[in-house]
Amino acid sequence: MATPTSCKVVLAGSVAQSLLAEVAHGLQKLEQAPILAGFLANSDPAARMYAHWTDRTCKENGFVFQLRNVGREELEEHILAANHDDSIDGIDQYLQQIVDVSKDVEGLCHKYVFNMYQNIRFLDERRLQKSVLPCTPLAVIKILEYLRIYNEIIPYGNRLFGHFITIVNRSEVVGRPLAALLANDGACVYSVDVTGIQQFTRGEGIKNKRHDVIEKKGWTLEDCVPLSDVVISGVPGDSYKFPIHLLREGAVCINISSEKNFDANVKDKASIYVPSIGKTTIAVLLRNQLRLVENRRDVSMAIDHQHRDTKHFAPHVHIK
Repeated sequence: MATPTSCKVVLAGSVAQSLLAEVAHGLQKLEQAPILAGFLANSDPAARMYAHWTDRTCKENGFVFQLRNVGREELEEHILAANHDDSIDGIDQYLQQIVDVSKDVEGLCHKYVFNMYQNIRFLDERRLQKSVLPCTPLAVIKILEYLRIYNEIIPYGNRLFGHFITIVNRSEVVGRPLAALLANDGACVYSVDVTGIQQFTRGEGIKNKRHDVIEKKGWTLEDCVPLSDVVISGVPGDSYKFPIHLLREGAVCINISSEKNFDANVKDKASIYVPSIGKTTIAVLLRNQLRLVENRRDVSMAIDHQHRDTKHFAPHVHIK
């Protein structure tokens, strides 16, 4: 008889439920369902599966998803047109440099990326409109919050202080943003790719306002993984397997790849294992879409309020 494992497996759907409940509450305040336009310009099976999940989740949660298959050479033209289409509330496409900031559900346009790396969390001086974060990195954050890795006793913005996290992926859309976000929240993050290892940190005592990046010359997984209480792996392709023997006892392991980066024996060393994050990522996508709609509504209300104040306080001119 096999010895029962002490590892807790947490499914992404469990995390997504609370996020979707939050979204449902926000939708009640809107007059109509938000419309999300998705653009596909290739036949990648993973992209099409993600689009299918997005469509289903939208329908189940009161959103409208419009999937548009376009040629790669026509993609930019279609996105620019969607920017000016008032009927569309959000655009889901990784060609984010040209997506309007008010419709960028992926949080990867220049404004949002700049804010993320500079640790600027709001779009306005009154700190009412939060900046939109990239979906997959934010999904990981929401999972870590669900797992209570974030310490709510510590002030907001510092709640990962004391944690050491290894991320095996440094892509511009997932791994690097995730490392920056976790470091900005106080963690010491080791970012790993084929070129080497970088440390993302706010310094000793997290005294710096935002993270710095330090090259860890000569370091390998053998140096950083045993230090880490959280390990996140997102290597594409089914040939890569994370070296389980390097894990410290009781580490939290999260697979963010569409493939299984961790073998089944990860449960022999990990205290918590999250095998995939797809459903959480889609819930975050809808949450981002709702935030964009709310931000535009707040801007519109502020303009209307300012206009009323201007009319109310306009000087009266008496002509004699």
